[in-house]
This record gives sequence, C-alpha cells and structure tokens, in this order.
Amino acid sequence: MKPLRAAVIGTGYLGQFHAEKYAALPDTELVAVVDADMGRANETAKRLGCQALSSHADLAGRVDAVSIVVPTRLHHAVAMDMLTAGIHVLVEKPITVTTAEAAELVDLASARDLRLQVGHLERFNPAVLALSEMVTEPMFIESHRLAPFNPRGADVSVVLDLMIHDIDIILNLVGRPVTRIDANGVPVISNDIDIANARIQFDNGCVANVTASRVSLKSERKMRLFQSNAYIALDFQNRSLDVRRKGEGETHPGIPDIHSEQVACDSGDALMSEIKAFLGSIRRGERPIVSGEDGMRALATAIEIGRQLRENPLPGQAAPDA
Repeated sequence: MKPLRAAVIGTGYLGQFHAEKYAALPDTELVAVVDADMGRANETAKRLGCQALSSHADLAGRVDAVSIVVPTRLHHAVAMDMLTAGIHVLVEKPITVTTAEAAELVDLASARDLRLQVGHLERFNPAVLALSEMVTEPMFIESHRLAPFNPRGADVSVVLDLMIHDIDIILNLVGRPVTRIDANGVPVISNDIDIANARIQFDNGCVANVTASRVSLKSERKMRLFQSNAYIALDFQNRSLDVRRKGEGETHPGIPDIHSEQVACDSGDALMSEIKAFLGSIRRGERPIVSGEDGMRALATAIEIGRQLRENPLPGQAAPDA
C-alpha cells in the first residue's frame, strides 16, 4: 500500500502531538511541518525527520492530507486553501468561527470528493466508544466538564473551549434535532464566559443538562445518561463506565432487581485513533467518523449557547465581551 503523504500546519502545543503521530505510522510519510515561527518549525522538523516550511501554500502537490492545528480564526482560510489544492483535511475543533464558514468547507470538500474531519478528540476516548455501543434512546443526559484556569484557551469562551466536546458527543448520541436551548453563564477571570450551563432539549423529549467551567479547583470530566431500563455513568479521565440495568427478576413484589457492571477501558491513544480514522477514511473513500457536518452542527449549537450568554447576563453581571 502506497504511504499517504501528510503534513501538520501549526506546531504549537497540540500540533507537536499531531506531527509525532503521523511520524510514527509506518504507512504514512510525514513530509513537512508548517509554522510562521520557523524556529519552532525547524525544531520539530529536525526531531521528526521532515521538512520545515513557513507557508502552508507550499504543500500543494506535495501531500495528500493535513492536520490544521492553528488558532480557530485561521481554520477557514487555511482549510479552504488546502481543500482547493485537493488535500484532505483534519481540522481541530471548533471547525471554524461561524457556521457560514463551516458550510463553505463542507460544500467544498463534498464538491472535490475530499475528506473533511473535525478534531473532536473525545469521540475517540475508549470509554466514549464503549458508551456509544450501549446507548439506545437516551432520555436524560447530564455532563460536567470542569478544569482549573489555563490561559492557553482563554481567547474563546468556555463554551468553545470545553463545553463543545460534550455538545458534540451528546448530539451524536441522541441523533435528533435540537428544539430549545436555555443557557446561563458568567465571566470570572477572563473577559469571556468562564463557567456556563446549558439545557438542550431535543424533538423526542430528551433533555441534556451541560455544565462547563475553567475556573474550578480540580479537573472533572463526567457524563451520566439515563435511558429506558438503564443508567450509565462515564468518567472521561479514568476511562471507565458504571452501568446499572433493570433485571428480569424482582427484589420485592413490583420492584425489579438491578444488575451492576463496572467497565474499565484501555487507556488507549485517542489522538492516534483519531488520526488513524482520518487516514482510513481517505483510503476507503468513506465519510469520516467526525465529519464536517458533525463539526458544523456542534458549532451551531455552541454559537446559540454563546449568543444567549452574551445577551442574557445574570442579574448583577455585566455582559461578557462580544
């Protein structure tokens, strides 16, 4: 099988990891890394044995696929250039700044028969993959994604920084249109929303209550899902599931017995799984697991939550920066 030629655009904190994964794959050739900071690009290129470039335009005709790991405001322009050049794209989340930009990428990828995958990494968490196999028709979902403050993500609200992970997972699990969103949140340390809660309702009656904070004392990433005859609790950090199912028998007349199951998943390598899935979709000509449409849908939901947070500040709170 002919190796796929790949490049990584952006060699910051996360871009370094993307480049390492491509370099480690035997059926993939890491051709180049790209960064406006040539010192950083040269350092990465030397370590991984590839070329350093200062402009992504120089990749045209030289690679089959790219990871785009640059600031969100640049996603649309860089991805448009790569798709126009006939290159398959894995773009970090959120897909773009606006849904109009996202729609342009989706339409161009479709017109060129190119794969467009969005880097919602939690979809490749082994515990999330196990959860997906257990879900039938969820009726209530509760998620908490809490983290200490990190200036690295403070250029956007907590919704686009953290909550969008859970938004994408929930939209995928429920698989139904959203009919109503109610959101509240406040800035605490940054000039944008640092803690937020959203209640998302779907057309089948399912409700998701989603909380995200980047001003917590500890990290916590958990999701609880209720469906007919089952309750499932997922711990993203420990990659474990606690499953309670209604049994066939009764503990007392009219009271069913409950079967408990603890599922510990392998630690895995979610980023490597994500990149392998992207490259596999290219080789098979298939829709990516996290498609451009998925990324656009998560973005649209996050944008509506953000709109409500800006336009409806809590009593005594000034509106966050637009």
